[in-house]
Amino acid sequence: MRLKNKIALITGSARGIGQATAELFRQEGAIVIISDIQDGKGKVLADNLSADFLHLDVGCEEDWKKADEYITQKYGRLDILVNNAGITGFLETSGAFDAENVELKSWEEVHRVNATGVMLGCKYAIKLMKEKGGSIVNISSRSGMVGIPTAVAYASSKASVRNHTKSVALYCAEKGYKIRCNSIHPAAIMTPMWEAMLGEGEQRMKIIADIEAGIPLGHFGEPIDVAYGILYLASNESRYLTGIELTIDGGILAGSEAKPKT
Repeated sequence: MRLKNKIALITGSARGIGQATAELFRQEGAIVIISDIQDGKGKVLADNLSADFLHLDVGCEEDWKKADEYITQKYGRLDILVNNAGITGFLETSGAFDAENVELKSWEEVHRVNATGVMLGCKYAIKLMKEKGGSIVNISSRSGMVGIPTAVAYASSKASVRNHTKSVALYCAEKGYKIRCNSIHPAAIMTPMWEAMLGEGEQRMKIIADIEAGIPLGHFGEPIDVAYGILYLASNESRYLTGIELTIDGGILAGSEAKPKT
């Protein structure tokens, strides 16, 4: 019961890392508010977990205002926000995605969700948390720490999440709000977000094998692997951490991909 009676809002929690986090938080005693634009899946999960559900397009401030009003009226506070919702753009926009040909509309939509969505989440979380304190966990990516030439909008937006986390952490500390803000940087986690890149059949198996060859631990991670990291940063066990970057990537950023070939 590491989160007993904590009020936790998790964005993009109808599937993937968000779903795993919602399930883990409920096991640990949190009162969970699931939010997503996939209302059907979100409501089913909420019913299964005896949790609340909110329709929330994170890049739309009107939706955040409604979420703020709902949480204020029902609970009077928010203890944990997990800014998890995000898109690569591969499935949600028409592309192109590389540095030379990137489409402005695709760039703007990816940033609207990934960067603006996190900014708005932090803005309203501060309002809801500043009297009693709380923890904001922003889900960035390995792609926010290194260049991705064929996914420039995604990489740029996740770098924004990385930097904004630090700004929020310092702001809240300066104001004495007792709000911690940290970022998590997953890589090679098998979620629905990967489907557009993996293909099917033998091609899929080959791509997975090629990717896993560059992971020191030798395999893709699972959503629960990230959820445990989120749990730590959301709980009081990390009470002296703010503005940090927690990388959950099987060792990729330790430098294995640059090792000499023998």
